[in-house]
Amino acid sequence: MSRVVSGIRPTGKLHLGNYFGAVNSFLKMQEEHECFFFIADIHSLTTHPAPSDLHSNVKQVLAEHLAMGVDPEKCALFIQSDVPAIAELYTYMNMNAYLGELERSTSFKEKIRSQKDNVNAGLLTYPVLMAVDILAHHADFVPVGKDQQQHLEMTRTFANRFNHMYGNTYFNEPKAYSNTGKLIKVPGLTAQGKMSKSSGDADTIVFDEEDQVIRKKIMRAVTDNGPTEPGMPKSEGLQNLFDIMNLVSDKSTIAHFEDLHQTAQIRYGDLKKQIAEDVLKFVAPIREKINHYKNDSKALAIAAKIGAEKANESANKTLQEVRGIIGFKNFYK
Repeated sequence: MSRVVSGIRPTGKLHLGNYFGAVNSFLKMQEEHECFFFIADIHSLTTHPAPSDLHSNVKQVLAEHLAMGVDPEKCALFIQSDVPAIAELYTYMNMNAYLGELERSTSFKEKIRSQKDNVNAGLLTYPVLMAVDILAHHADFVPVGKDQQQHLEMTRTFANRFNHMYGNTYFNEPKAYSNTGKLIKVPGLTAQGKMSKSSGDADTIVFDEEDQVIRKKIMRAVTDNGPTEPGMPKSEGLQNLFDIMNLVSDKSTIAHFEDLHQTAQIRYGDLKKQIAEDVLKFVAPIREKINHYKNDSKALAIAAKIGAEKANESANKTLQEVRGIIGFKNFYK
């Protein structure tokens, strides 16, 4: 069975885009592959979170994944820092990464622009840690968006460089996970592209928000002045709303509002109210489960422990084999 590795930084609560863009795919993957899904708390240290915030964010993401159907019995759902071998492998792989290629990384260039007062070494070597996350478990496939393609290429570069340096074929070259279904890109509410926390709070529909907050965000979503004649094309903001409706509403509701738009009779207030109601129907049961898990410390502990055991078994094997390849040998037993 092929292996899949994917991680998410615990930088905030999951939104509708996270669910349809990633987590929903995890549910299919865990049935078809040997999966390692991790909460990347070590990666998040590049932004220097307060210790209490770091722990609460990890707890939030763990609860959300469980609530959305990621099953610890079917995959390895773990917290990155629970696997010490990752940090040691990161040290070794850094010896095979060169300053020039790291400085040319698109993510590094973007980070030094966005956080000029915190350009730390972790930002520079971010692709190395990401590579180790993947190579530690000998992943065959990695689900990546366009913004992560370069990191996957660098992972292959580091793997091949290690193999060449030590004259072996130990690491395989992981490939991008090919989703045979239609890739779902959930648009944001502010017409700035896909739904993203980086576009501001008003852009996202977060599962763990109160009903009135979600309603208010949708009612304030960016649109235009409306069609002035039948058959007019949709503006970007309006198309975004219809794209969200296609994810949460039934076919008859979608057809009704499509017809109103085509005949130039659509009222955006009615459209937004309908979308808000359908979003809340979709979000409510998942939010209830999130709150359940957040208040069930035992369930969280069991899930984290099961995931850590699976991940440690895999990563520790890789670590010991890498140490042997490099030439580390103990003088004692």
